[in-house]
Amino acid sequence: MKIPVSWLKEYVDLTVPIEELAHRLTLAGMEVETIDYIGIPADEDVQSNHLVWDREKIVVGHILEVKPHPDADKLVLAMVDSGLGHVEQVVTGAPNLYPYKGAGPINPPLVTPYAREGATVIDGHKEDGSLLVIKPRKLRGIDNNSMVCSAKELGLWEEHEGILLLASDAAPGTPLQDVLGDAVLDISLTPNLARCFSVLGIAREVAALTGQTLRYPSGQVSATGPAIKGQVGIEITSPVLNPRFTLALIKGVTIAPSPEWMQRRLRLAGMRPINNIVDITNYVMLETGQPLHAFDYDVLVQRAGGLPPTIVTRLPAPGETLTTLDGVKRQLDDFTILVCDTAGALSLGGIMGGAESEISDTTTSVLLEAASWNYINIRKTLTAQREHGAEISSEAGTRFSRGIHPSQALPGLRHAIDLMRQLGKGEIAQGEIDDYPQPAPPVSIDLPMSEVDRLLGIPIDISEARSILERLEFSVRQEGDTLHVTAPDHRMDIGQVHNEADRDIQDVVARADLIEEIARIYGYDRIPDTMLIDELPPQRNNPTLVNEERVRDALVKLGVQEIVTYRFTTPEVEARLTPAGSSSGWPDAPYVALANPISAERSVMRHTLLAGALQVVVQNTRWRDRQALFEIGSVYLPVAGWKLPDEPARLCIVLTGARGLPAWQDGAGASPAMMDFFDLKGIIEGLMNDLHVEDISFVPVEHGSFFPGRTASLNVAGRSIGVFGELHPLVLGAFGLGEPVVLAAEIDLNALAAAIPGTTVTGGLSTFPAIFQDIAVVVDEATPAASVEAVIREAGGYLLKGVRLFDVYRSEQIGVGKKSLAYSMTFQAPDKTLRDKDAASIQTRIIRALESKLGAKLRS
Repeated sequence: MKIPVSWLKEYVDLTVPIEELAHRLTLAGMEVETIDYIGIPADEDVQSNHLVWDREKIVVGHILEVKPHPDADKLVLAMVDSGLGHVEQVVTGAPNLYPYKGAGPINPPLVTPYAREGATVIDGHKEDGSLLVIKPRKLRGIDNNSMVCSAKELGLWEEHEGILLLASDAAPGTPLQDVLGDAVLDISLTPNLARCFSVLGIAREVAALTGQTLRYPSGQVSATGPAIKGQVGIEITSPVLNPRFTLALIKGVTIAPSPEWMQRRLRLAGMRPINNIVDITNYVMLETGQPLHAFDYDVLVQRAGGLPPTIVTRLPAPGETLTTLDGVKRQLDDFTILVCDTAGALSLGGIMGGAESEISDTTTSVLLEAASWNYINIRKTLTAQREHGAEISSEAGTRFSRGIHPSQALPGLRHAIDLMRQLGKGEIAQGEIDDYPQPAPPVSIDLPMSEVDRLLGIPIDISEARSILERLEFSVRQEGDTLHVTAPDHRMDIGQVHNEADRDIQDVVARADLIEEIARIYGYDRIPDTMLIDELPPQRNNPTLVNEERVRDALVKLGVQEIVTYRFTTPEVEARLTPAGSSSGWPDAPYVALANPISAERSVMRHTLLAGALQVVVQNTRWRDRQALFEIGSVYLPVAGWKLPDEPARLCIVLTGARGLPAWQDGAGASPAMMDFFDLKGIIEGLMNDLHVEDISFVPVEHGSFFPGRTASLNVAGRSIGVFGELHPLVLGAFGLGEPVVLAAEIDLNALAAAIPGTTVTGGLSTFPAIFQDIAVVVDEATPAASVEAVIREAGGYLLKGVRLFDVYRSEQIGVGKKSLAYSMTFQAPDKTLRDKDAASIQTRIIRALESKLGAKLRS
C-alpha cells in the first residue's frame, strides 16, 4: 500500500525524519519496503537516483496571460511571473493552455511548475526517463530560455498531454519542493493488519509510535435536501454475510474532473483518476479504509418502474449472472453475496459494481453505499471467480477480504457524501439509511501487569503500558496492578463466519493480544535478551518425529531425494492410479472435501502419496530422465462418527531412469542399465537394515496399480505394511509418462515405526580372520531366493556372518523349471581362528538343510 507522506501529515504531525519513521513502522509490524522520493532529496545514507527539483531553478510560476505564437498554430506564448520581478515569455505547446490563447490577462493567474534556465527535468518526449537540461534556444523564431512543466517532466507520473496546473496559493518563485515535494511509503501489510489499510490507519500507528495526537476527518455533513427516508429502502437477507449496509443520497451533482490535489494524491497512491464522484469513493477508501460504491440513483428509480428503489443484499438465483464494471459477464456461485434491487443484481457485494448502474457523464443523482461484508465469503468469491477463468481484483475486495469492522461504514459514508457536495455541487438528502441488525458487542479484557512482565521478560511500568494502549485508542481503566481494557470498535471483530457453531474471528481477544500491542509500540528493539525465569516444561522425546527423521536419513544415504507435495488433490487424479476394470488397492472411503479450496485442482484431502509423487515425476521428466524420490506425509481417511479424519503417515518411494549417472568409463555408445524391481527392493532392504527392522519378507501380490508378476508386499513379522513394484503401463499412460519404467512403493509409516526396535544390541568386532566360501544350489524356479537364504542362515548358526546372492543361472543343463543360485558366505569366530575343516563342516550342514527343506541340489 502506498502512503504519500503529505497526506499522512493531515492526520498526524511527523516529528521524526522520513527514514526513521519508516524504520519505526517496520519494527512495529508494518514493513516499509521502499520510499519513493518526489522532488525532494533523500537522506544522506539512502542511495537514490530520483530527480531532485533544484530549489532555485524549479519553482512555482504564475501564468498571467497566454498569447498566440506568430508563426505556429500549435504553439503559444505563456507570460510567466516566476518571482524575479519581471514577466518571462515561455514557448509551449501545452494543449490545456489553448482555451486561454488571446483571451487577455488571466485572473486569477494559472499556477504551474516552472523550470528556469539550467534546471534539470525529465525529457517528456522520450520513454526511457532520460534527463534534459533547460538551455536557451529558438522555437519557431522565438527565444525560449525556460519551461512550464508537465507531470512527466517532473517525474510525478507519465501524463504529458499538458502542463500541470496546481490548485495552490503559493507565491511566484516558491521552490516547487515546498509545494509538491513528497515521499511515498510503500508498505507491505500482512492480512491481519486490515485496520492499517488506509492513510488514517497508518496515521493511527504513527501517532502511537511518536506520541502525537491523531486528527480525524470532521464527519460533519451539510444536508439540506428532503429526508432520504421514503426515497430508498434496504433489505438484508443474510446478516452473517452482510452485517451492515448504509446509504446516503445526493441530488443535483455535476460530473467533472476532480481537483488537482485529489488527482495527485490518488496517483501517488497508485490509482487512476476518473471523475469527481468515482474519485471521491476511491479517495475516502484510501483515506479511511472503508470501501464505498456509488450508484446512479436515477437508473435505480427507472429499474424500479419510477418508484423508490429498494436495495436488497441476497444470494444469487440459479443461473443468475452479472456483468461487472470491467465488462466481464460473471457466473455466480450459490455463496456469492450480491447487492440487488427488485429488478436484479447490481454488484458483487464488497468486490465490484455492475455496469448498468455505474456513474456516467450524465449522472445527476448519486446513491452512495458503505457496507460491511463477511471476509471469508469475499475470499471464497474471489477464489471462485478465478477458477471460473474470470479473475477479479479490486481495492475494495482486497480490504474486505481481510476484514473491516461494521462500525467503519457510517463514518466513511458521511465523509464521502459531504465531499461529493463540496466537489459535485449537489444537495444531500437529510439522514442516512442504516441497517445494522446484529451490532458487534465490545471486547473487554483484564490485563494484570504481572502477566505483561512474565511474557515480555522485562518489567514494564503500568503507566507506560496504559499510555501505549490509550494511544492505540483502547479504553483503559486501572485498578491496582491490573488494567481493564476495552478494544476500540475498529479492532473488535474482523468478520463473521458462516455458521453459529464457529465463533467470530477477532483482532483482540486475549491478554496476549494486548501484550503484543504493548511490545510492538514499546519497541521490540528495546527488549533485551534475558534468561527465561519460568520453570521449563518437562522435556519429552517425540518418537514419531525421531523415527521419521531416521527414515529420511536412511533414504538419503541410499541416494533418494525427498520431495514435498500438496496434501490436496481431486478424486479424478487419484482415480488414474487404478486402470479401468482393475480392482483398486487404495482406501475405499469417501474423501475429506475442503469447504473453501484454493483451486478446483485442490478440492479434497489425499488418500495416497503416490498420485502427487507421480505428478512431480511428470514435471521433472522435462529436465532429467533419472529420478529417485521419496515423500513422507499423511493421508486423510474419514472415521465414522468423528468430525476429524484419521491421518496415518505414509512413505512413498518412486524410481525411474538409469541405474547410475552416465560416466566416461561407460564407453562410447553404451546404453545405461535401467532401474528395475530389484533396485527398489534393494533400497527397501537397505532402509530396513538401517532401521534394524527384523523378520522382514517379500511376498508376491496382485495390485491394480502395479504390473502383474512384478509386485510384492513388504511384510514385517508376517504382516503386510506396504506394497511395491513396477507401475502398470496404463497408470503411466494416465499420468502422461509414456515409455519409461517407473518403480513405486507406498509403506505404512506408522506400522514401520512400530517395528523399529527401541534399542539395538551390537556385538564386538572379531579380531580373528574370516573364511570366505561360495556355494551354488539348484532349486525349483518357484522357490524364492529369500527362502534359500533363510535356510542357509538358520543352518549356518552364529559362525555364519554374511550371506550374499551373487549369481542366478538358468540353462537346459540344469533342467527345465530349475534355476541355480550362487551365494557367497562369510564364516568367522569371535574367539579363535577357524580352520578349513570347520567351515567345511558348516557348509555340509547347510547343504543337508537345503536338501531336506527345499529339495535343493548342490550344483557341481
